[in-house]
Amino acid sequence: MTNALVKTPRHVWLVGVIAVLINFVVVFDFVMSMLQGAKYQASAGMTPDQIAHYQQMPSWMMVVWAIGVFGAFLASILLLLRRKQASPVFVVSLGAFLVSLLYTYVLTNGGVVMGPQMAIMSAVIAGLLVFFCWYSRDMARRGVLR
Repeated sequence: MTNALVKTPRHVWLVGVIAVLINFVVVFDFVMSMLQGAKYQASAGMTPDQIAHYQQMPSWMMVVWAIGVFGAFLASILLLLRRKQASPVFVVSLGAFLVSLLYTYVLTNGGVVMGPQMAIMSAVIAGLLVFFCWYSRDMARRGVLR
């Protein structure tokens, strides 16, 4: 059964649209943090200590953050386009996110500075990324993504 057309399940569109919307918000947050810095972060409700934590991030961490953010957004678009490349791009994004967690919670005192709300948000983000990685890989395996 080669080259058989696999009908796209409706849930692919639902998951893809949700992924794009979530990751668009994340891209917006990243871009605004880069363009307006502390002003934007304060308007988002961050404390001065939290803003200082972000402002003191080394440049390599900014690169990791960008890879995670833009990678997840690109992977979401690839999922909507039904491209199997969505899966490895989601995996790269998850890897970048895990590096950012390592930086925040192990290499710095970011966990203390950011507080329990950020820990909850980090767990939600990690859960979503793991789900998107699994989902895109499963859809690629089933031949839905080409």
